[in-house]
Amino acid sequence: MTVPTMTPSKTTALRGLLTSDTLAFLMEAHNGLSAKVAEEAGFQGLWGSGLSISASMGVRDNNEMSWTQVLDLVEFMSDAVTIPLLLDGDTGYGNFNNMRRLVQKLETRGVAGVCIEDKLFPKTNSFIGEGQPLADMDEFCGKIKAGKDAQTDDDFCLVARVEAFIAGRGLNEALRRAGAYREAGADAVLIHSALSSPDEIVSFMREWGGRCPVVIVPTKYYATPAELYRELGVSLVIWANHLLRSAISAMQATARQLHETQSLAKLEQQVASVSEIFRLQGVPALEDAERRYLPETQGAPSALVLAASRGDQLRELTEEKPKAMVRIGDRPLLAHIVASYQAAGMRDITVVRGYRKEAVDVPDLAYVDNDDYADTGELHSLWKGLASRDWGAGGLVVSYGDVLFRKYVLDHLRELDQRDVRDAADVVIPVDTQWRDSANRGREADYVACSHPYSRAHYSRRVLLQKMSADLPQNGIHGEWMGLMYISGRALPGVRALVQEMNGEAANRHAKVPALLNRLAASGRVRVVYTSGNWLDVDSLDDVVNAAAF
Repeated sequence: MTVPTMTPSKTTALRGLLTSDTLAFLMEAHNGLSAKVAEEAGFQGLWGSGLSISASMGVRDNNEMSWTQVLDLVEFMSDAVTIPLLLDGDTGYGNFNNMRRLVQKLETRGVAGVCIEDKLFPKTNSFIGEGQPLADMDEFCGKIKAGKDAQTDDDFCLVARVEAFIAGRGLNEALRRAGAYREAGADAVLIHSALSSPDEIVSFMREWGGRCPVVIVPTKYYATPAELYRELGVSLVIWANHLLRSAISAMQATARQLHETQSLAKLEQQVASVSEIFRLQGVPALEDAERRYLPETQGAPSALVLAASRGDQLRELTEEKPKAMVRIGDRPLLAHIVASYQAAGMRDITVVRGYRKEAVDVPDLAYVDNDDYADTGELHSLWKGLASRDWGAGGLVVSYGDVLFRKYVLDHLRELDQRDVRDAADVVIPVDTQWRDSANRGREADYVACSHPYSRAHYSRRVLLQKMSADLPQNGIHGEWMGLMYISGRALPGVRALVQEMNGEAANRHAKVPALLNRLAASGRVRVVYTSGNWLDVDSLDDVVNAAAF
């Protein structure tokens, strides 16, 4: 019989880190998201930094946040992770009575321990000024005793932070205070130093003799190798504010770039995706729960990629494989398209193959074959895909296997449909307003005429497709179709029936998708989303070169 193992509580886990013979590390966190990031990086525990928490709220590290505000925030942090959190409790937010209540409330919120420092309330950050006044040692010992008496979990940890070195009181005072705090019941002492070298820490550890666990915060003596801390017998090292500081640097750079360029185009590839935020927030777990507990609802759209053609203009590049499998950088073109779909949270992706179909082998995709690719057009491939399965209620995005696009284009299509359901069309297409600069000029571009031209003054206006053609007069062109379309779930059955009907007409055997869009536009069923740039139709050798930069 296998006996199930019990996961230790967070308080037990923190106590284990403090008492282990192995040096352990805590990572600073200042909200639930940073706590999650630290846990995923592999840290075994968190430091709820007073400096970082207050800075994240835009206030000073001088107890300008109330202790109840801190409690609310650390509750989110503790809930976000499975590892223990040691809170920087400043001076305990008052006297012994405040300390008792603080410990009680921290326990109810799943916080594993608290560290309090022997300075005066309101506290001053240790790296501001010199000669900071210290709390009366006996009064601070009473605060420690009160905190330990208040705890109901025997493993809840109280760490006493000794600020004697910060106050310029020297080694003897640091040892005297640390000894008194240990006698008062502290589970560990934190020895703080503002020097750029570890000299004060080394002198303390050599005299301390391992009487109880020691915690350090090497913010100022950051160049010291961790091996020295192991040799000295330090129990716990706190990286005290580095997630916040790195976030500030990144935010400042992003803000400057956006202010200067007034464009998201380059920035979008440098920052975490929105889907990564959703992952850290636990959206996939919520989606699993929704599938378990809620009635069936409309999910994310599926995707259908039309990739049956060879791409004759690419000549020798497509002798052994179709255009969709031509390598762009380190991956086939089709893999880049799939990545854009996946970045938008779309996983159900089907590809219609034709020419050299055996070469189309990107993993985790469904495949449908158009074996008549040489004697049919895009509309026939579309029909093959639509007829291959029941696509459900989430809607369907159709794109070409030679069109690269940023994922935000998909977001625009879906958001328009979700935001304006009462006035939505059956199909939504993205139209590029920068058609005059398009690489497709001189080719058979899919130009569009719409019910209204693009206008920043009327950005939210409902715009319908009127006609799509390569032969529109220049004064009648409102943009260029980008090769994608979103078919809403409610419209899919009707659109599929229309595609089937059109495929039954001999005149449409070699028809392209614009023939379908023009048929739908005649009855006002195609909605237009204006956008600009950030897509590429890979038709020529020059396009392949440009795609690598894209």
